[in-house]
Parts: sequence; structure tokens; C-alpha cells
Amino acid sequence: MDPVSHISRNRRRSRWSVASALTGLLLTLSIPAAVPSAAESTVERGTAYMGMGVLAHDGEAATDDASESIPRVTQTEGVDVASYQGDVAWNTLWNSGVRWAYTKATEGTYYTNTNFSQQYDGSYDAGLIRGAYHFATPDTTGGAAQADYFVDQGGGWSKDAKTLPGALDIEWNPYGDACYGKSKSGMVSWIRDFLDRYKARTGRNAVIYTATSWWSDCTGNYAGFGATNPLWVARYASSAGTLPAGWSSYTMWQYTSSGPTVGDHDRFNGSLDKVKSFADG
Repeated sequence: MDPVSHISRNRRRSRWSVASALTGLLLTLSIPAAVPSAAESTVERGTAYMGMGVLAHDGEAATDDASESIPRVTQTEGVDVASYQGDVAWNTLWNSGVRWAYTKATEGTYYTNTNFSQQYDGSYDAGLIRGAYHFATPDTTGGAAQADYFVDQGGGWSKDAKTLPGALDIEWNPYGDACYGKSKSGMVSWIRDFLDRYKARTGRNAVIYTATSWWSDCTGNYAGFGATNPLWVARYASSAGTLPAGWSSYTMWQYTSSGPTVGDHDRFNGSLDKVKSFADG
């Protein structure tokens, strides 16, 4: 090859390399890369807890004093806890007036609360009426499979007037799509499968924990569970507000995520005797 041809070819390669680099730079500047949502990129599987999505989507009314808006004589104070709260000072909660508690037991079919024994058994030992809840992930496995996992990992029920029926925590997905990629009818079917299996395994109808806005968006405000399954409504304000279709009243109300003591705080819609009767079935 003669020297002139070699130099000419190198110049053409150089011009092509520069043009390619400029083209790539322009494409990078003009076409934004797909960025995962904050939930998808920062939340670790298993770390979800009751009310996590409620606080993020519905918020908490800063000026409402929910603890004083409902007379204590008609409502019984409770809390719900998860693994991130670690060892809970149950005697302190008892002394503050808390009389019932729910502990997260499971999530999906892949996670069991590592602090479950201390939280679940500890509340019982301190005198509280206790129950367990399951954080639903309808995009990972079926409703019946998750009900089985929940019952097998501590979410069952016993007729001892001290154990509350299991609760299905169904709310915004902290790991992705709010409705877990399901249609409204598909979500209703998933919930029904969970509830039917839980009833078959334990003899009790599970409690449904949800927020009215999520229920409306993701189930189409389905009204078919109100006749059988107790409602635990989440709304951080001075009243429970509008309830999901099918329920004329709530059994429990999660009224704040920042109570005076550890855990989210809740009210049972009735006196302590009513809580005991509910636990006994």
C-alpha cells in the first residue's frame, strides 16, 4: 500500500469515529433513558409494612388530632408492628392503654418476619389480644398459595379469646405498579382466592386491611366482601371517612402512622369486651 492511500484511509476512519461519537452524544442528550420508579429501585423485598403505601399516597393530615376526636369509651386502642421495629416494649404499650396488636407475619411466599416471635408472643404475654397480618404481593404468587404460607408461618387462629383472625394487608405495591399489574377483576379474584383458602384453613374470615382510594382504583370499588370479611380501614385523619363499597362500618381503623408510642396506631370500633368477643369468634 502506498503512503498516500494509507494516510487517506486513516483520515476517513478518524472522521467516522468523530461522527459516531457525536451521534451517540446527541442520542444520549435527546432520548432519556428508562429510569425505574423510586419504589422499584430503593425498596427491598420483605420490608413492606402495613400503611407503607397509605402514607405515601394518601398522606397524613397534619392538623388533625385523631387521638382526641373519637371518645375512648367507644374505641379500643391498638397498634400494628413489623420487623423494622425490632423488639417491642409491650409492657410500655400496655401501660399506655393499648389493648390489642397485630404483627406482620409474612409477605408473598418469600418472607417471614424475623422478629415475629418476640412481637407476636410478646404482645400475648403482656396481656394484649393479638393477631397476625400478611402483606399481599399479588404479582408474585396466587392468593391461595399466599394464604397457605401465611397460616403455616404463624398466621392462623385459635379460639382462646386472645387471638384475632388473620388480616390481609392489601394496598399499594411498594415494589412497582400500584395494582400489581392486575386488572380490577383479576385483583378481586386474587383476593377471593386468599380469603377462601384462609377460611378453609382456619374456620375464620380474614380481616381486610385497605385504604378506600386503593380499593376503588384497584378493585373497581368491589362490594362483594363486606358481608363476610371485617374491614380494617386506613385513613390518617380525624375520621375514617368514606368506606369501601360493601361495608357500612369498620371493625378497625388505622388512624395514624405516627402515634405517641411505637407502631402505627389503630382503634377497634367498640369496647374491650367487643375486642374479646371478636377474637373468640
